Amino acid sequence: MIAAASSSSPSTPAGTRSDLPNICGLEAEISAIVTQNEPIFLPNTNLRLEDISASFACALHMHQPTIPAGAQGELISNLQHMFEHPHDGDNHNASVFAWCYSRMGDFIPELVSRGCNPRIMLDYSGNLLWGLQQMGREDVLNNLKRLACDPTYQPYVEWLGTMWSHAVIPSTPIPDIKLHIQAWQHHFASLFGNDALKRVKGFSPPEMHLPNHPDTLYEYVKALKECGYRWLMVQEHSVERLDGSELWQDQKYIPNQLVARNSQGKTIAITALIKTQGSDTKLVAQMQPYHEAKGRGQQSIADKLVPACVTQIADGENGGVMMNEFPRDFQPLWSEIKDNGRGTKGVVGLNGTEYLELLEAAGVSSEDYPKIQAVQQHKIWQRVDPHQSTSAEIEQAIAELKATDHRFHMDGASWTDNLSWVKGYENVLEPMNQLSAMFHKKYDPLVQQDPSITQRSDYQEALLYNLLVQTSCFRYWGQGTWTDYARELYRRGAELVKE
Repeated sequence: MIAAASSSSPSTPAGTRSDLPNICGLEAEISAIVTQNEPIFLPNTNLRLEDISASFACALHMHQPTIPAGAQGELISNLQHMFEHPHDGDNHNASVFAWCYSRMGDFIPELVSRGCNPRIMLDYSGNLLWGLQQMGREDVLNNLKRLACDPTYQPYVEWLGTMWSHAVIPSTPIPDIKLHIQAWQHHFASLFGNDALKRVKGFSPPEMHLPNHPDTLYEYVKALKECGYRWLMVQEHSVERLDGSELWQDQKYIPNQLVARNSQGKTIAITALIKTQGSDTKLVAQMQPYHEAKGRGQQSIADKLVPACVTQIADGENGGVMMNEFPRDFQPLWSEIKDNGRGTKGVVGLNGTEYLELLEAAGVSSEDYPKIQAVQQHKIWQRVDPHQSTSAEIEQAIAELKATDHRFHMDGASWTDNLSWVKGYENVLEPMNQLSAMFHKKYDPLVQQDPSITQRSDYQEALLYNLLVQTSCFRYWGQGTWTDYARELYRRGAELVKE
């Protein structure tokens, strides 16, 4: 039986358009849902911390961009474009991609029915979810609803929030960071219900991209916490200890506390789980985190012994390893754990929020976690007193460091250091920033006077184009078709927000 979305799903705001994604209009209602703090997994978990020697947590990231490439130039999913142009590039894999988006809705129920104790975290971009709606792929969406809405499978699956339009945070205009986060929450609730959204407490940044500019990181963490998130996943080389040194080896396998300090000396912190090693999908496809966990054990946090947790994420559909090797290796692993008598003991699978709640129940506080900051920030704080800094002093220090240290930059860090979402993309970034400024100039004063403005269709459509231009894909594939898409989205958005 397919689980339906919760009857407590938020209604669609009266003024918004049903042909556009549900990304705004219920900010107060959504905030009330996501800022509830009761335990999510702890009441139903079948795991006991004292029985676990080590653990592993795996996440799958799924995304397809929205592009202005329909028959009449309308907005469609790149997945739809792949189906409609099967002879271009690797578009012949469209049906396999669609299966990858759906298959966990089959894998998890099958494993549970066999008495296994699987775990998986899922990160779906708003673009992809909307694209599936546009294509009428109820088969895929119903499989996802099963995992999001059926209480039978909630102990095994954790949904992670993300930026609605897969924007990389370091180069996203600061006022739009929270809008992306809220848009995803609106959309997820409209599909799967308020109860499902209430359980989303972890955040998965697109491209694992962490900003390192003090003000951007501060606003990012502030937005996450205001939107109810308890933790986020970060790439190990995107962070450093407060003294500027690399994380010590065992530090990668326990939670850390990411500290963000802005140019005014204000600080804020959020729990971070460290994604280990590189971006190679083989790590998840071949379930390397499980095999690594077998070689680890308990570690000490605040004089308490807790199980290490190997955390990893990979694209859930891209490449032959995820298409073929992941289903080959994911399912048998849980049977192996069960047959060894260790489904709930020894080395086990965990989800992120479940792990943190088990630690908290054992008396471990987030204040006990090692403190980290975004990479290269130590160099700034060496030059500027972090307790008495100003924006001008921070910018001067950054300029001096860029002039004297060729390794220093404020582009943030992601799953790879050999790819920039900034250099060479001025023809995308400048229009992107212009559209954002135009959007906020027009609508911020109106929303401040009357918050219900976000329920109007003109606001909804303008917000959609503002978010779409910021999709990372338009700065990933190089100059050409993809940058042309971005400029067309900018043109349409600018027409909508011009005075």
